Amino acid sequence: MIRGDFYDTEHEAYRAAWQSFVEREVRPRQPDWEQAGIVDKETWRLAGKQNLLCPWADPEFGGLGLTDLRYEQIAIEELARVGESGFAVPLHSGVVAPYLAEFGSVEQKQRLLTGAVSGERVLALAITEPGAGSDVAGVRTRAVADGDEWVLNGAKTFISSGVNADTVVVAARTGEGHQLGLFLVHTGMPGFSRGRKLDKLGLRTQDTAELFFDDVRLTGADVLGDPAQGFSMLMNQFALERLIVAIGGVAAAEAALAETVRYARERTAFGRTLTQFQDTRFRLAAMRAEISSAQAFVDRCVLAYNDDRLTADEAAQAKLVATETQGRVVDDCLQMFGGYGYMWEYPICRMYADARIQRIYGGTSEIMKEIISRSMDL
Repeated sequence: MIRGDFYDTEHEAYRAAWQSFVEREVRPRQPDWEQAGIVDKETWRLAGKQNLLCPWADPEFGGLGLTDLRYEQIAIEELARVGESGFAVPLHSGVVAPYLAEFGSVEQKQRLLTGAVSGERVLALAITEPGAGSDVAGVRTRAVADGDEWVLNGAKTFISSGVNADTVVVAARTGEGHQLGLFLVHTGMPGFSRGRKLDKLGLRTQDTAELFFDDVRLTGADVLGDPAQGFSMLMNQFALERLIVAIGGVAAAEAALAETVRYARERTAFGRTLTQFQDTRFRLAAMRAEISSAQAFVDRCVLAYNDDRLTADEAAQAKLVATETQGRVVDDCLQMFGGYGYMWEYPICRMYADARIQRIYGGTSEIMKEIISRSMDL
């Protein structure tokens, strides 16, 4: 795939650090993570020690000051290369921690962002509820002011890193209409509890959980930004979240294609390798072209984000194109493996299971189409 000078020598040095970390610390642990259904927290701390978490953070808070999103992109690509979808660095570093950087006070950054950078504090974002998924305005979890404090009540579901998280950014209703606030809830707070770790189709090493808030009392230090402007803050960050998902989608499609090409070169049928059949070559070629096209658009969006030019509809387009491409590619790739593709021991089977959620979380494909259509003056 031709990406020209998209990455420079500094980016490739960072990639080398990630590749070394993945081979040394991730690959050997993957079987244990899958069996446990969760990534051990020691690996988070090891990643922090190697300066691999939140590289964009200001050095004042322990980061490297590398605000170029391509550094996050590299992390996502290297995890996708080994089929690791549960070590939620993209969520922690690329989605949740930016809320602290964008809307947090200096005190909150010193207290929480430094831990996120070091890996001592795993982060999660709690928006989705049993009755409110892509419809953020339908959030029913409520925070009520009580003197200098807030009292939080409600429930969240499908929360990635819900078990491991030390701090959760929680969206809660603070008034009528679209009036929401974002609140920082920490492990050990009275009234905060976690339900079962959810048993999912894919992302088997990702700890997804239900969260419950029963009269959780929060101080002003636990309010992120203006408690009446949470909806605007969420809308402001959704473009980045969707771009992160898009990056992951095209990276996973690339990994699936590479896995299938390796298999097709070795697998024989009727006395020939699969790559000696024209149908196989043509299908692989079509996938190559589709992934390259999606990659080019995602890369363009990354550069637009770096220049503060990425729009909400462009981010929606990136997520829609990348995740739909991922779905088609992994399905076709699995087909080429035949019955072996349906066996969990084969990476392509796990890639297939992991791919399905990409068109749902971060806003469904249908929501992405709605956002795009609104920009078309239809």
